[in-house]
Amino acid sequence: MIQTNLSFWEKKSYFNNIDVAIIGSGIVGLNAAIALQQKNKKLKIIVLERGVLPSGASTKNAGFACFGSSSELLDDLSKHSENEVFSLVEKRWKGLLRLRKNIGDKALDFKQYGGYEIFDKKIIFQNCLAQTDYLNKHISKIISQKNIFSNAENKIKSFGFQNVVGMIENTQEGQIDTGKMMFALLKKAQSLGIIILNASGVKSFTEEKDSVQISTENGFYIDAKKMLIATNGFAKQFLPDYPVNPARAQVLITSPIKNLKIKGTFHYDKGYYYFRNFEDRILFGGARNLDFKTEETTEMGLTDLVQNRLEHLLKTMILPKTNFTIEQRWSGIMGIGTKKSVIIKAVSKNIFCAVRLGGMGIAIGSLIGEEAAEMVEKSL
Repeated sequence: MIQTNLSFWEKKSYFNNIDVAIIGSGIVGLNAAIALQQKNKKLKIIVLERGVLPSGASTKNAGFACFGSSSELLDDLSKHSENEVFSLVEKRWKGLLRLRKNIGDKALDFKQYGGYEIFDKKIIFQNCLAQTDYLNKHISKIISQKNIFSNAENKIKSFGFQNVVGMIENTQEGQIDTGKMMFALLKKAQSLGIIILNASGVKSFTEEKDSVQISTENGFYIDAKKMLIATNGFAKQFLPDYPVNPARAQVLITSPIKNLKIKGTFHYDKGYYYFRNFEDRILFGGARNLDFKTEETTEMGLTDLVQNRLEHLLKTMILPKTNFTIEQRWSGIMGIGTKKSVIIKAVSKNIFCAVRLGGMGIAIGSLIGEEAAEMVEKSL
């Protein structure tokens, strides 16, 4: 059933005989759609996106190709089992390899400058440094590289940092251009004949015996045999009882800085802060740990508390002797929970979900999308 003011051609070409409807055109949604279409070229797949561009974090993240800093992983190990933590690291690593294979390093503008974690407290740095052999032992089994984490105190001065007392390097980190990644995914999906409808947020849906009837905010009514929820940070709208909550991440980027010394991806304070160079600019985000409650929202926006903290760290730690201006600020919505494992499962006979990426969408989005596609395909 579809609204009556559409033409015969529009109904026939866009809305008839839909096999799979995917909610969300972010990293997971598009990868799932692509994988499904490649598995079965006869499938008719439609992707419904509430925004003009993906609305969550896929086009708004910092572009880190990473699997976790040392302090973040050690913090995870205090809350999860060893097997859970390193299984997730493996998923992140395999997901990054899959992303690079599927799209290509050139299209991603992938650069492996390496990653670093900076510390402003000696005791925390020393505790993390003491665990590098342990982390290297486990992660080396996953990525077949030795000495991934190492002491990088000798490089602090070369980056021009101030009030930094320690630094740990991760040789296997990289960075990408998030916009180019999503543009490439959209282009690939469209080339396969996947229908993508932007500004078509899902208002409600009803499951029938062999289909799902979907109502969109712009008045469309769509029947699909199967439906996949891939909205991550916005999942509560459709899965109110599932343990996945929104988490807003605020970001800023500077204007170009002449003779910028900083190159690579950088983490601070268990991964709650993160910055990198983009060409000759600094992109900086995080600080939601200053006020978890306020940042647990699906509302895009900025707060003085977070933005002032980011600027303060730029001035006192990251760019202490450099004049800079902020060119742009924005925010994105992640999906998180008390556990960092992804929720990928059948909600019912015809409805499936792949949500709660825990702020690691770039790393695991490709892999999770493909796993979701396999799950849905088996049910058809």
